[in-house]
Amino acid sequence: MSTHERHNRRKTLIGFVSSKMGDKSVKVTVPYKTPHPLYHKVINRKTVLHVHDEKNESKVGDKIEVMETRPISRLKRWRIIRVVEASVGLDLVAVSEKDVAEAVPTKTTKANVAAAKA
Repeated sequence: MSTHERHNRRKTLIGFVSSKMGDKSVKVTVPYKTPHPLYHKVINRKTVLHVHDEKNESKVGDKIEVMETRPISRLKRWRIIRVVEASVGLDLVAVSEKDVAEAVPTKTTKANVAAAKA
């Protein structure tokens, strides 16, 4: 059996990158719908996969296709095949406490501003 035939038997799923955990690792959320066993209402469910991203090509919000693979680490059993759709304009930047303190007025900053105006 050739390697190409073996790869075709592996499961593939499409999901969204929900978190970048570290170098070459992402969390992917795969949404699906299933009927309730008794009431037959459609329920939204999700599965979270730990995925290996060899080239660090994905970012939070991307829609990607993943393939089942051999165990790469304790939790990672999937790897990225391709980025189906890149996210638009989601540049996440870490916010420090100093930035928040400058943006949000507190009692002490209000008093300082009032004293400066007087």
